[in-house]
Amino acid sequence: MFKHEKQLFHPVEVEGPNPQYAALLQEQLGGANGELKAAMQYMSQSFRIKDQKIKDLFLDIAAEELGHMEMVAQTINLLNGHDVDYNNVSVGEIETHVLTGLNPGLINASGYSWTGDYVTVTGDLCADLLSNIASEQRAKVVYEYLYRQIKDKKVRETIDFLLNREEAHNQMFRDAFNEVQDSGSNKDFGTTKAARMYFSMSNPGPNAFAGNDVNPPSFN
Repeated sequence: MFKHEKQLFHPVEVEGPNPQYAALLQEQLGGANGELKAAMQYMSQSFRIKDQKIKDLFLDIAAEELGHMEMVAQTINLLNGHDVDYNNVSVGEIETHVLTGLNPGLINASGYSWTGDYVTVTGDLCADLLSNIASEQRAKVVYEYLYRQIKDKKVRETIDFLLNREEAHNQMFRDAFNEVQDSGSNKDFGTTKAARMYFSMSNPGPNAFAGNDVNPPSFN
């Protein structure tokens, strides 16, 4: 069950309209590393998790990502401080000018629609946690790029908050992985001598990693 609290995780303001930047910010609404993707991925992965503590973690973060999506959409609305007029956006998507009346759509910065293909679900907890850690890391990178390209202090405050929450989620997923790393796909398969070998394909070149031990997973 979900409920909508009529307040944002963090106040959202802008110093002034910036339609071109609004088009960039669409990436974190409907893009491959955006907030909707994260919410749908973590929620979908949670359905088969048997460990209630980890299941709750996935659902709690998924719910928070929906709140982040609301923040991003509200920021886009404020940045689009103009009527429908594509001349206000010199580059980027113009889909919202002809399809949604500037309502933030489920599209990325180029106008491509959000798709469930962005979502990764394997049913294996270790694999899904590693995927989520990578997802949070990629989202951080996108927010860092967005942060560098805006001078608006209010928008920067919002992005800074969201970026720090991505870091928090990243650490939560890492902690969960540390608890279950000897299960699932990390345990079900044995290993042979091949798992301990390093093939240097750089010739000539240093073999910096040759000889490092690889700890084999357990084999049942």
